[in-house]
Amino acid sequence: MTYATEILQAPAGIVDRISARIAEWKEQFESQAQYRKTVRELGSLSDRELEDLGISRGSVRFVAHMAVYGN
Repeated sequence: MTYATEILQAPAGIVDRISARIAEWKEQFESQAQYRKTVRELGSLSDRELEDLGISRGSVRFVAHMAVYGN
């Protein structure tokens, strides 16, 4: 069993690190696209519709950020 543990703890190779970095970039790109879409959709609402949702026009970007990134 020690052998299997050593394999799991082996450092990642260059290909694994590159693949992981590309996956991170893809995830970041998708999150940014979702953020932009959310800002666009909220921005297209009238002031009355935003008020019904409890959102001021000035907080659209903040609300979109919270919706996508959660922090």
